[in-house]
Amino acid sequence: MPKYAPFFAKTIELLEKSCYNSAHGAGRAAACPAAYAAQKTEIMQQKGSISMKKPTLVVMAAGMGSRFGGLKQMTPIDPQGNSIIQYSLYDARLAGFDKVVFIIKHEIEHDFREKVGRGVEPYFDVSYVFQELTSCLPQGFTVPEGRTKPWGTGHAVLCAAKVVDGPFAVINADDFYGRTAFTALYNYLTADRPDNEHAMVAYLVRNTVTESGSVARGVCEVKDGFLTDVVERTHIEKRGTDAAFTEDGENFTMLPGDTLVSMNCWAFSHSMMDELIKRFPAWLDDNLPKNPLKCEYFLPFVANALIKAGEGSVRVLNCHETWYGITYKDDLGNFIDAMAKMRAEGVYPETLLD
Repeated sequence: MPKYAPFFAKTIELLEKSCYNSAHGAGRAAACPAAYAAQKTEIMQQKGSISMKKPTLVVMAAGMGSRFGGLKQMTPIDPQGNSIIQYSLYDARLAGFDKVVFIIKHEIEHDFREKVGRGVEPYFDVSYVFQELTSCLPQGFTVPEGRTKPWGTGHAVLCAAKVVDGPFAVINADDFYGRTAFTALYNYLTADRPDNEHAMVAYLVRNTVTESGSVARGVCEVKDGFLTDVVERTHIEKRGTDAAFTEDGENFTMLPGDTLVSMNCWAFSHSMMDELIKRFPAWLDDNLPKNPLKCEYFLPFVANALIKAGEGSVRVLNCHETWYGITYKDDLGNFIDAMAKMRAEGVYPETLLD
């Protein structure tokens, strides 16, 4: 298969560079040789099969950052003007991804293509799709009068159905996941598995909260390495090394710091796209009468439905990376400092994807 040789050679070259650059602490340095060997074996095995679809990275970048007060997905976090998404794409490319789909809004298309798309297009097969209130609405449904809120993460992903033709990973554009998350996603999606099995990268809640205010996370229940339930908690606050959530703004329930949470970092077989499309009309029927202006079709809703019905499973890929983000403007300074430290330690080069 000579035409695939450059891709595999380049991927291994980037992986070797990643391992070299990641040797900045005992944990990463100790784990790197084994991770490199495992992933290199996986890449070389793929050379023998052209029938396997390469996984696509789907990036949800349509959010407008209401709590942050601006477009988080394009906010610079280093002197070169790179945003969070550029660091995620660097890590994704090292992991092996070479196809990306950006889900955006028409109103940010020009700026997004200029600030993000142009820089990554030489390294990825890039597609753009749009999530608007009228996008992919099933026949017979209309946007409720007065609604401005997007339909949620499940709707965002199904908007990409026409350009995703195989297994795919899903991430938020404005969350920093860490390099091992992308390695876990890629390795999972390129391994043999049942078509109705999917995966989720899970984080410790203590590593995903901020001093600046509340965050939304999917709180997970896990048994024997598989997800049994995930509940979207939209108001989680930091409590020392632990956290707590509230549904009414007054009464809080404690979450131990090692509670596993979802950060919208998913690995899906292509069958999940069919499920998202198939289940959307029934969800609209059920939820529009209750909350026409704010109901959201979240990815965990569909994952849960499959699990409860015994029609699918979600393997949990544990990740001990520290999440960084800019949910609030006060988070920005700390995040910039953290990224500067990682660049100084050689985790990231001064110029990404060069």
